[in-house]
Amino acid sequence: MYVLFGLYVFFLAFILLYNLLQLNLLFHYLGRKKTTPPQPLDRDALPLVTIQLPLYNEPYVAERLIDNIVAMEYPPERFEIQILDDSTDDTTGLCEQKAAHYRDQGFDIRVIHRTDRSGYKAGALAAGLLQAKGEFVAIFDADFLPDKQFLQNTIPYFQNEKVGVVQTRWTHLNEDFSLFTKLQALQLNVHFTIEQMGRKAGQHFLQFNGTAGIWRKRAIDDAGGWQADTLTEDLDLSFRAQLKSWEIVYLEAVEAPAELPAEMNGIRSQQFRWMKGGAENARRLFSTILKSDLKLTTKLHAMAHLANSTIFVAVLMIALTSVALLPVLDNLQVDTRFLGASLLGLVGVATVYFYANINLLPRPLSFSRILALIGYFPLLLIMSMGLSFHNSMAVIEGYLGIKSSFVRTPKYNIVGRIRQTRDNRVPRNPISNTVIIEGLLTLYFFAGMVMSFFHQQYSFFIFHLMLTLGFGTVFVVSWRDR
Repeated sequence: MYVLFGLYVFFLAFILLYNLLQLNLLFHYLGRKKTTPPQPLDRDALPLVTIQLPLYNEPYVAERLIDNIVAMEYPPERFEIQILDDSTDDTTGLCEQKAAHYRDQGFDIRVIHRTDRSGYKAGALAAGLLQAKGEFVAIFDADFLPDKQFLQNTIPYFQNEKVGVVQTRWTHLNEDFSLFTKLQALQLNVHFTIEQMGRKAGQHFLQFNGTAGIWRKRAIDDAGGWQADTLTEDLDLSFRAQLKSWEIVYLEAVEAPAELPAEMNGIRSQQFRWMKGGAENARRLFSTILKSDLKLTTKLHAMAHLANSTIFVAVLMIALTSVALLPVLDNLQVDTRFLGASLLGLVGVATVYFYANINLLPRPLSFSRILALIGYFPLLLIMSMGLSFHNSMAVIEGYLGIKSSFVRTPKYNIVGRIRQTRDNRVPRNPISNTVIIEGLLTLYFFAGMVMSFFHQQYSFFIFHLMLTLGFGTVFVVSWRDR
């Protein structure tokens, strides 16, 4: 009984600490100083840039990406395009045709096709880097559509020799496609405003997000190059480069539109990769950070950044123990209102969420948009709770060093509410054990709601209701989308 209570309090304290760090980033964000952009470079001074496009089975978006990149407003003789294609479907043929078309127009573009996919995305980037002619390397995933001025807006920052990376803000081509894409957009907006800019303002470690950014090639080499022993090679290289004193510049004002996963299948694979990769990097980099000469606050934020996926383990543990505690609350002789403090931790999260997203709403602000934003917040919490078991398994595997393959996130050339189709004969995947457990957890938390009435203990009722809705929704939609 007291062990359960101790676990509950421990993980509750972990969540509260995480929320305090989020509020600290908001404090830095609000106090950030406006920086003056560097002077643009003359045409003759523009450096040679290698643009890498890592692809794996992307028939819906590969051609769109190549067309977009070729249209960059940058002297054609000053950039080369590497299509790093590991595909096993007709994506390779589509890329070869596009590359041949643009080579005939004078562009330096080629397909580098690998058949073994060793190292996954990190392996493809490393293989391309060996042949790269550019002093700088821009990277775009298959679903991105960067602005034509992307290189013009980012390259000038490298006039500072300490800058190793310039990262831009992701925006969303299809956030209005469904409720799930809307919720993902709202969640990502927090990272690409308050978290990234807050860390920059606080002089803490930032993150290259794997795409929509540009590296100094020398910084990649100095940091040890791309390594494939983690599912988030971007986070790994970001930290290794900053430990080598390279700086990351984050440009909130430069947007890079991309497609959000539209199906639960895609959301799950992306979340698993991000959560497990974060834990893998925490496992391998914690000791290095602790031994470094970084200031204490930067160490704390760096470790919190790497371990932030552990929040899902904390949420799951609080959820599981809260149901088990219901029959024995009276015997604990504690004020049950204290146990309800699990919801007070939402104050920090809510504050950060609202400020990040209200800040991005078009002006003038309308009452309906603000009301919608308020309504989406509990739905975002419910979805996050519903994914807590799936994400916790990813985090635990990451900390234990259990290896798994890099599973791509399917993209379908969705802009707004319109989805392109090529073949509707999509095979149905077998239902996974994780989804079955999520269905059982739906029943478990529903039982917790029933127990609240039986024991007349209502401290957790709203919490258990949200968990029931979250796990139930994830279970049903995962079954539908499999």
